[in-house]
Amino acid sequence: MKPIISILVSGLFLLSCTNNSLDNGLIIKESPYSVEVTYTKLRTLLSNNPNIKILLELDHSTNASSVDLELKPTKIIFFGNPKLGTPLMQSSATTSIDLPQKIIVYTDKGNRTKIAYNDPLYLQKRHGIEGNEAILEKVNTALHTITEKVIAE
Repeated sequence: MKPIISILVSGLFLLSCTNNSLDNGLIIKESPYSVEVTYTKLRTLLSNNPNIKILLELDHSTNASSVDLELKPTKIIFFGNPKLGTPLMQSSATTSIDLPQKIIVYTDKGNRTKIAYNDPLYLQKRHGIEGNEAILEKVNTALHTITEKVIAE
């Protein structure tokens, strides 16, 4: 009887590890618009927010075509608010690898437009951020609100 219980427990452990490894910390939403329209709406929302500074924009598909490779439309925008990001990095220096915030707009394998960003609560776990729950919740709410406005019809 003991070997069967051991096998069952081992199987449940492996299953739980597998399920946890599927949590990649991304929040992905579908947009009813093209990548270009979705990205333009996103950029406009971010640039009209006085608390947010756009730091960098990349068009990965244009970069791919510059070396004669094809990539479905894929754009990413980096932006931040030092008043929110700095305390998170003070709590855990490794947080800086995931900051500034970024949102990607891309075409998936099914030719659907997607918009994705890092889940701040996942980053809290990833980097062991402590004592900044209010900031993390504020960032979480802001990213959710921004992306929902972008994909609203």
